[in-house]
Amino acid sequence: MKTLILLSLAFASCSLGHADERGKLIFSDNFERTASQQTNDEVGNGWTTNSASRAGGNKQVDLKNGAMHIAMHPTADHAVSVAHEAGFRDGTVELRFMLEDAKDSLGVDFADLQCKEVWAGHLFKIDVGVGKVSIMDSKFGTMSLENRNLRLAGKLTPEQQKAIAALKKNFTAPIATGKWHSLSIRIVGDIAAVALDGKPIGSFASAAFAHPTKRMIRLGVPRKAVVDDVMIFALTATGSPGEK
Repeated sequence: MKTLILLSLAFASCSLGHADERGKLIFSDNFERTASQQTNDEVGNGWTTNSASRAGGNKQVDLKNGAMHIAMHPTADHAVSVAHEAGFRDGTVELRFMLEDAKDSLGVDFADLQCKEVWAGHLFKIDVGVGKVSIMDSKFGTMSLENRNLRLAGKLTPEQQKAIAALKKNFTAPIATGKWHSLSIRIVGDIAAVALDGKPIGSFASAAFAHPTKRMIRLGVPRKAVVDDVMIFALTATGSPGEK
């Protein structure tokens, strides 16, 4: 069954014109393995999580039935973050996901921890939820250190709040609970484009998408989500050292 699904994803990518344009495959994971214990996160294949720092070390990520099951622990003080190195300038991230409850969501956060003008390396994020998708420029919006400090101090002006809000674009999308969906996020220059189940959902142009090095992707889950078949493609290499 999983082989048939992967063939369907490949066909969908071809229909979008991605088959010849996604670039070089630099990472993939189908999660066809099991953890050796059920106490702590043990994702493997280069993945890291924030469970030790944010959930008291309690297990929040499990490998079951050839997929990665992510669930925020009741004691956690932050959404679950499951991260992996990336390393591209332009490229595509593809994965399959399933949301089991109407309140569940999944965020795909692109980050560069060497970018010191933003909080925790946040560059931009694509969020998927039941019936919706959003694309957000974090680098020049909510996660800019200047904007974040002003917000925490309660000093953002109405004009600044409006400018930050304009850096997020929302789309309706046929995402249903209990159903597997394929997600494609394509970054070329200053444009991020999202496709769901082989069909374009929307695109957004903003400066953060052109950041020269997307060093990491982080899957953010504030409740629960199931993820499978993650692939990262590099269309163009990373930028020059020191380039912003």
